[in-house]
Amino acid sequence: MKSPRVRSPGRRKTMNPRSLAEEMERRPLSPTGAEERFAGYGVMGLPFASGHVLAFRRMTESSLGPAYTTVWHRDAYGHWTFFTNVNPNRSCPRFFGGALDEVVVGEIGLSWEGPYELSLRIPEARFQWGVRLSSDLWTRSMSALGRLVPGPLRRSERTLSVVGGVGGRLLGLGNLALTGASPNHQRYRAAPRFLWRVEATAAILDGEDLGEMAPLPEQARLGDFWIPNAGIFATGEARFESFDPGRHSSAITRPRTPVSLLLERETEGKIR
Repeated sequence: MKSPRVRSPGRRKTMNPRSLAEEMERRPLSPTGAEERFAGYGVMGLPFASGHVLAFRRMTESSLGPAYTTVWHRDAYGHWTFFTNVNPNRSCPRFFGGALDEVVVGEIGLSWEGPYELSLRIPEARFQWGVRLSSDLWTRSMSALGRLVPGPLRRSERTLSVVGGVGGRLLGLGNLALTGASPNHQRYRAAPRFLWRVEATAAILDGEDLGEMAPLPEQARLGDFWIPNAGIFATGEARFESFDPGRHSSAITRPRTPVSLLLERETEGKIR
Protein backbone atom coordinates (compact mmCIF):
# COMPACT_ATOMS: atom_id res chain seq x y z
CA MET A 1 0.00 0.00 0.00
CA LYS A 2 1.37 3.37 -0.97
CA SER A 3 2.36 5.54 1.98
CA PRO A 4 0.40 8.81 2.31
CA ARG A 5 3.52 10.96 2.41
CA VAL A 6 3.26 14.73 2.60
CA ARG A 7 6.02 16.91 1.20
CA SER A 8 6.91 20.57 1.48
CA PRO A 9 9.35 22.94 -0.24
CA GLY A 10 12.78 23.62 1.20
CA ARG A 11 13.09 25.70 4.35
CA ARG A 12 15.83 27.69 5.98
CA LYS A 13 18.27 25.69 8.04
CA THR A 14 17.10 26.39 11.59
CA MET A 15 15.79 24.58 14.63
CA ASN A 16 13.23 22.11 13.39
CA PRO A 17 11.18 19.27 14.88
CA ARG A 18 13.26 16.51 13.28
CA SER A 19 16.52 17.81 14.74
CA LEU A 20 14.96 18.12 18.19
CA ALA A 21 13.45 14.63 17.95
CA GLU A 22 16.78 13.15 16.83
CA GLU A 23 18.55 14.88 19.71
CA MET A 24 16.03 13.42 22.16
CA GLU A 25 16.59 9.96 20.69
CA ARG A 26 20.38 10.31 21.03
CA ARG A 27 20.38 11.98 24.44
CA PRO A 28 17.07 11.32 26.18
CA LEU A 29 15.95 13.96 28.65
CA SER A 30 15.67 12.35 32.10
CA PRO A 31 13.11 14.21 34.25
CA THR A 32 13.90 13.88 37.95
CA GLY A 33 11.45 13.22 40.77
CA ALA A 34 9.50 10.44 42.46
CA GLU A 35 6.56 10.45 40.04
CA GLU A 36 6.10 8.34 36.92
CA ARG A 37 8.01 10.45 34.41
CA PHE A 38 8.24 10.66 30.62
CA ALA A 39 9.90 12.84 28.01
CA GLY A 40 9.48 12.86 24.25
CA TYR A 41 7.45 14.27 21.39
CA GLY A 42 4.32 13.69 19.36
CA VAL A 43 1.12 15.00 17.87
CA MET A 44 -1.00 15.88 20.90
CA GLY A 45 -4.18 15.53 18.87
CA LEU A 46 -5.53 15.80 15.33
CA PRO A 47 -9.28 15.74 14.55
CA PHE A 48 -10.75 14.92 11.15
CA ALA A 49 -13.96 16.09 9.47
CA SER A 50 -14.95 12.40 9.27
CA GLY A 51 -15.13 12.27 13.09
CA HIS A 52 -11.90 10.32 13.50
CA VAL A 53 -9.20 11.55 15.88
CA LEU A 54 -5.48 10.66 15.84
CA ALA A 55 -2.57 11.35 18.16
CA PHE A 56 0.78 9.78 18.89
CA ARG A 57 3.40 9.80 21.61
CA ARG A 58 7.05 8.90 21.11
CA MET A 59 8.48 8.73 24.63
CA THR A 60 12.27 8.64 24.34
CA GLU A 61 12.60 8.44 28.12
CA SER A 62 10.36 6.60 30.60
CA SER A 63 10.81 5.94 34.30
CA LEU A 64 8.75 2.74 33.84
CA GLY A 65 10.93 1.01 31.24
CA PRO A 66 12.18 1.32 27.66
CA ALA A 67 11.34 4.07 25.19
CA TYR A 68 8.06 3.49 23.38
CA THR A 69 5.66 4.70 20.70
CA THR A 70 1.88 4.80 21.09
CA VAL A 71 -0.71 5.79 18.48
CA TRP A 72 -4.13 6.91 19.70
CA HIS A 73 -7.21 6.50 17.48
CA ARG A 74 -10.84 7.40 18.07
CA ASP A 75 -13.25 6.35 15.36
CA ALA A 76 -16.29 8.29 14.17
CA TYR A 77 -18.48 6.43 16.70
CA GLY A 78 -16.36 7.42 19.69
CA HIS A 79 -14.51 4.12 20.17
CA TRP A 80 -10.93 4.50 21.35
CA THR A 81 -8.06 2.19 20.38
CA PHE A 82 -4.46 2.62 21.54
CA PHE A 83 -1.65 0.94 19.59
CA THR A 84 1.57 0.48 21.55
CA ASN A 85 4.89 -1.26 20.88
CA VAL A 86 5.60 -2.18 24.52
CA ASN A 87 3.72 -3.68 27.44
CA PRO A 88 0.50 -1.62 27.91
CA ASN A 89 1.27 -1.38 31.64
CA ARG A 90 4.46 0.49 30.70
CA SER A 91 2.91 2.94 28.23
CA CYS A 92 -0.12 5.18 27.69
CA PRO A 93 -2.86 2.56 28.39
CA ARG A 94 -1.58 2.45 31.98
CA PHE A 95 -3.20 5.86 32.49
CA PHE A 96 -6.01 5.94 29.92
CA GLY A 97 -7.18 2.31 29.89
CA GLY A 98 -10.40 3.03 31.76
CA ALA A 99 -11.66 4.94 28.70
CA LEU A 100 -10.32 2.61 25.99
CA ASP A 101 -12.24 0.03 23.98
CA GLU A 102 -9.18 -1.80 22.66
CA VAL A 103 -5.40 -1.93 23.10
CA VAL A 104 -3.22 -3.48 20.39
CA VAL A 105 0.44 -4.39 21.01
CA GLY A 106 2.69 -4.69 17.98
CA GLU A 107 5.14 -3.06 15.61
CA ILE A 108 4.94 0.70 15.08
CA GLY A 109 7.26 2.37 12.59
CA LEU A 110 8.14 6.08 12.81
CA SER A 111 10.38 7.86 10.32
CA TRP A 112 11.23 11.45 9.43
CA GLU A 113 10.94 12.22 5.71
CA GLY A 114 12.38 15.74 6.12
CA PRO A 115 12.89 18.45 8.76
CA TYR A 116 9.11 19.02 9.00
CA GLU A 117 7.65 15.76 7.67
CA LEU A 118 7.19 12.44 9.43
CA SER A 119 5.21 9.26 8.94
CA LEU A 120 3.97 6.39 11.09
CA ARG A 121 3.08 2.83 10.10
CA ILE A 122 1.31 -0.02 11.91
CA PRO A 123 1.44 -3.05 9.61
CA GLU A 124 -1.03 -5.14 11.61
CA ALA A 125 -3.71 -2.42 11.39
CA ARG A 126 -2.90 -1.47 7.76
CA PHE A 127 -2.33 2.02 9.13
CA GLN A 128 -0.21 4.75 7.53
CA TRP A 129 -0.14 8.38 8.59
CA GLY A 130 1.83 11.25 7.11
CA VAL A 131 2.18 14.68 8.74
CA ARG A 132 3.71 17.99 7.66
CA LEU A 133 4.48 20.57 10.35
CA SER A 134 4.89 24.34 10.28
CA SER A 135 5.27 27.25 12.69
CA ASP A 136 3.58 30.62 13.03
CA LEU A 137 3.69 33.61 15.38
CA TRP A 138 1.73 31.87 18.12
CA THR A 139 3.61 28.57 18.13
CA ARG A 140 6.92 30.45 18.11
CA SER A 141 5.72 32.65 20.99
CA MET A 142 4.61 29.69 23.08
CA SER A 143 7.88 27.86 22.33
CA ALA A 144 9.86 30.94 23.39
CA LEU A 145 7.89 31.01 26.64
CA GLY A 146 8.73 27.35 27.18
CA ARG A 147 12.44 28.13 26.84
CA LEU A 148 12.32 31.10 29.22
CA VAL A 149 10.31 29.69 32.11
CA PRO A 150 12.50 27.76 34.63
CA GLY A 151 11.85 24.01 34.82
CA PRO A 152 10.27 23.83 38.32
CA LEU A 153 7.93 26.74 37.55
CA ARG A 154 7.08 25.31 34.11
CA ARG A 155 6.00 22.04 35.75
CA SER A 156 3.82 23.53 38.51
CA GLU A 157 0.07 22.86 38.31
CA ARG A 158 -0.74 26.56 38.63
CA THR A 159 1.55 27.51 35.74
CA LEU A 160 0.29 24.67 33.55
CA SER A 161 -3.31 25.63 34.23
CA VAL A 162 -2.62 29.20 33.07
CA VAL A 163 -0.54 28.12 30.07
CA GLY A 164 -3.21 25.62 29.01
CA GLY A 165 -5.98 28.21 29.21
CA VAL A 166 -4.06 30.91 27.35
CA GLY A 167 -2.42 28.54 24.86
CA GLY A 168 -5.68 26.81 24.00
CA ARG A 169 -7.26 30.12 23.04
CA LEU A 170 -4.26 31.63 21.22
CA LEU A 171 -3.55 28.48 19.23
CA GLY A 172 -7.19 27.71 18.45
CA LEU A 173 -7.00 24.30 20.15
CA GLY A 174 -10.17 24.57 22.22
CA ASN A 175 -9.86 23.32 25.81
CA LEU A 176 -6.25 22.47 26.68
CA ALA A 177 -5.95 20.84 30.11
CA LEU A 178 -2.25 20.39 30.86
CA THR A 179 -3.05 19.20 34.36
CA GLY A 180 -5.83 17.03 35.73
CA ALA A 181 -6.76 13.38 36.26
CA SER A 182 -6.44 10.58 33.73
CA PRO A 183 -9.28 8.05 33.21
CA ASN A 184 -7.42 5.68 35.58
CA HIS A 185 -7.44 8.48 38.20
CA GLN A 186 -3.72 9.24 38.33
CA ARG A 187 -3.17 12.98 38.27
CA TYR A 188 -0.97 14.24 35.44
CA ARG A 189 1.05 17.30 34.47
CA ALA A 190 2.01 17.77 30.81
CA ALA A 191 4.63 20.43 30.07
CA PRO A 192 5.08 21.14 26.33
CA ARG A 193 8.29 22.95 25.43
CA PHE A 194 8.41 23.42 21.64
CA LEU A 195 5.31 23.55 19.44
CA TRP A 196 4.50 23.28 15.74
CA ARG A 197 1.19 23.16 13.92
CA VAL A 198 0.08 20.26 11.75
CA GLU A 199 -0.08 21.98 8.38
CA ALA A 200 -1.15 18.98 6.29
CA THR A 201 -1.89 15.32 6.87
CA ALA A 202 -3.00 12.11 5.19
CA ALA A 203 -4.01 8.92 7.01
CA ILE A 204 -5.26 5.47 5.99
CA LEU A 205 -6.55 2.89 8.48
CA ASP A 206 -7.53 -0.60 7.31
CA GLY A 207 -8.08 0.72 3.79
CA GLU A 208 -10.15 3.75 4.86
CA ASP A 209 -8.97 7.27 4.06
CA LEU A 210 -9.67 9.32 7.19
CA GLY A 211 -10.15 12.43 5.05
CA GLU A 212 -9.43 16.09 5.74
CA MET A 213 -8.43 17.44 9.14
CA ALA A 214 -11.01 19.74 10.73
CA PRO A 215 -12.18 20.68 14.24
CA LEU A 216 -14.86 18.48 15.76
CA PRO A 217 -18.25 19.97 16.67
CA GLU A 218 -17.74 18.44 20.13
CA GLN A 219 -14.13 18.31 21.31
CA ALA A 220 -12.89 14.83 22.28
CA ARG A 221 -11.51 14.08 25.72
CA LEU A 222 -10.08 11.25 27.84
CA GLY A 223 -10.67 11.93 31.51
CA ASP A 224 -9.60 15.53 32.17
CA PHE A 225 -7.33 15.50 29.12
CA TRP A 226 -8.97 17.31 26.20
CA ILE A 227 -7.66 16.24 22.80
CA PRO A 228 -6.61 19.48 21.04
CA ASN A 229 -9.27 20.41 18.50
CA ALA A 230 -6.64 21.31 15.89
CA GLY A 231 -3.43 19.54 14.94
CA ILE A 232 -0.50 20.41 17.19
CA PHE A 233 2.93 18.76 17.58
CA ALA A 234 4.94 19.19 20.77
CA THR A 235 8.12 18.16 22.52
CA GLY A 236 8.21 18.13 26.29
CA GLU A 237 7.65 16.00 29.35
CA ALA A 238 4.77 14.48 31.30
CA ARG A 239 4.43 13.34 34.90
CA PHE A 240 1.83 11.15 36.57
CA GLU A 241 1.49 10.58 40.29
CA SER A 242 2.88 7.24 41.40
CA PHE A 243 0.42 4.37 41.15
CA ASP A 244 -1.54 3.65 44.32
CA PRO A 245 -3.69 0.49 44.07
CA GLY A 246 -6.04 1.91 46.68
CA ARG A 247 -6.87 5.01 44.62
CA HIS A 248 -5.98 4.26 41.02
CA SER A 249 -7.31 1.83 38.42
CA SER A 250 -5.10 -0.72 36.68
CA ALA A 251 -7.61 -1.25 33.84
CA ILE A 252 -6.10 -1.52 30.36
CA THR A 253 -9.53 -1.29 28.69
CA ARG A 254 -12.91 -0.32 30.06
CA PRO A 255 -15.23 -3.15 31.14
CA ARG A 256 -17.74 -4.36 28.59
CA THR A 257 -21.33 -4.24 29.79
CA PRO A 258 -24.40 -5.71 28.05
CA VAL A 259 -25.32 -2.20 26.88
CA SER A 260 -21.85 -1.49 25.46
CA LEU A 261 -21.83 -4.83 23.64
CA LEU A 262 -25.22 -4.02 22.11
CA LEU A 263 -23.94 -0.62 20.97
CA GLU A 264 -20.87 -2.29 19.42
CA ARG A 265 -23.09 -4.65 17.41
CA GLU A 266 -25.24 -1.74 16.22
CA THR A 267 -22.12 0.18 15.18
CA GLU A 268 -20.75 -2.81 13.27
CA GLY A 269 -24.09 -3.09 11.47
CA LYS A 270 -23.92 0.59 10.41
CA ILE A 271 -20.35 0.16 9.16
CA ARG A 272 -21.33 -2.84 7.03
